Amino acid sequence: MAEFPSKVSTRTSSPAQGAEASVSALRPDLGFVRSRLGALMLLQLVLGLLVWALIADTPYHLYPAYGWVMFVAVFLWLVTIVLFNLYLFQLHMKLYMVPWPLVFFACLVMIAYGVSAFFSYQAWRGVGSNAATSQMAGGYA
Repeated sequence: MAEFPSKVSTRTSSPAQGAEASVSALRPDLGFVRSRLGALMLLQLVLGLLVWALIADTPYHLYPAYGWVMFVAVFLWLVTIVLFNLYLFQLHMKLYMVPWPLVFFACLVMIAYGVSAFFSYQAWRGVGSNAATSQMAGGYA
């Protein structure tokens, strides 16, 4: 135990060096905004905002289909904002270790499981019973 302090070597580093690099790494790429894709995404953001604002102004609560249209309009507008920021700050280049095709597939699977769970819940709630009593009602007695 007496030789313990002599065997330990310690080094200190300044965390300011790493933090300074990460702050400068989040600068927007204004060349992207001037590009054709950037201009189209900005136009899509403005028109998407206009679309869901106009849908929100209608009495969409009277018709269930308009609720779905409102959900799709707002959801896809938010996806456009996320993708615009991803390209604006070049995060897709900085996060090169993320397997983007796998992430996309995982999101699709998650959405499919969510939809399946929702419909399963709706079917269960509509029957009002569990699996054992629904088999009895089906004539399997």
